[in-house]
This record gives sequence, structure tokens and C-alpha cells, in this order.
Amino acid sequence: MLELTALTKPGPFLARTRELGRYIGIRDGERLAAMAGERMRLDGFTEISAVCVHPDYRGLGYAQRLVTVLMTAIRGRGETPFLHVIDDNRAAIALYERLGFVSRATLCFTVLRQSVS
Repeated sequence: MLELTALTKPGPFLARTRELGRYIGIRDGERLAAMAGERMRLDGFTEISAVCVHPDYRGLGYAQRLVTVLMTAIRGRGETPFLHVIDDNRAAIALYERLGFVSRATLCFTVLRQSVS
């Protein structure tokens, strides 16, 4: 998971991020080809997080399959799925719009890390 997120840069994903929610993936043998998960939860809402596909597997519909599985599970619990995407990631935005997501806000976020002395 860390190798795939380091390669695809879906946003902050650290060593223990996977503990924040349920993540699912598609493998090709031992190789993780794609993944996505649930992370942040608010009353009635669940974030779909870390949607990423290895470059060798893009265009095969893996992201759509994973996001659809997560959306179905989230809605099945009576919750609303939401996600964030970097504004220049046109392919992801087009996919999310096809799946029914709409843009609600443009945000600026900063990732802070503690410096080690």
C-alpha cells in the first residue's frame, strides 16, 4: 500500500493510515494494482480515500470498480460518500463525476510533518 501510494501520490498516506478505515484492492499476483478505502467519518458521511491505480494498470476500470464497491457499502449503511481530489487530476475528476459526485468546494490544504532534530 505504501509503495503504491508513494508512486501515485493520492494524498497523505502514512504507515498507519490503513488503520483509519477499510481499504480494498485489486492484485495481479503479488502486485497491488489498485486500491481505495474509507478513512474519515463524520455524522452520516464517509470519505473515500487513497484511490490509486498503478500506472501499468490504468485504463482498465479498476478505480471505477473500487469506488463503486465503496460507495455501495457506504450508502448501504445509510451514509453519504465524499472524497477529495487534486484540481489538476482531470481523469479522476471525470471518473468521479460519471459516478455522480459533484464539486462542492475548492480547498487548500497543507501537510505538516514534525521535524526530527
